[in-house]
Amino acid sequence: MSKGIIFVRERRKVQEGEKKPRFAVVGVAGMDLKLHAKHIRRMELEQMAKLLDAEIVYLDAGKDEEDIDED
Repeated sequence: MSKGIIFVRERRKVQEGEKKPRFAVVGVAGMDLKLHAKHIRRMELEQMAKLLDAEIVYLDAGKDEEDIDED
């Protein structure tokens, strides 16, 4: 069985130290996984990945859009 991949990104409106889940799952590849929550904590992601033998890929959420050149 090949390793699955869970793609996540950090939520934009969550601040450091805030007690809200910081990540949103964007997609899943190579496995059948249904999620019933819109947002999830890093610890929960890591537990799922460990049990499913999956890799977590953290996507860039475009936080620093000011640094992008628009030529």
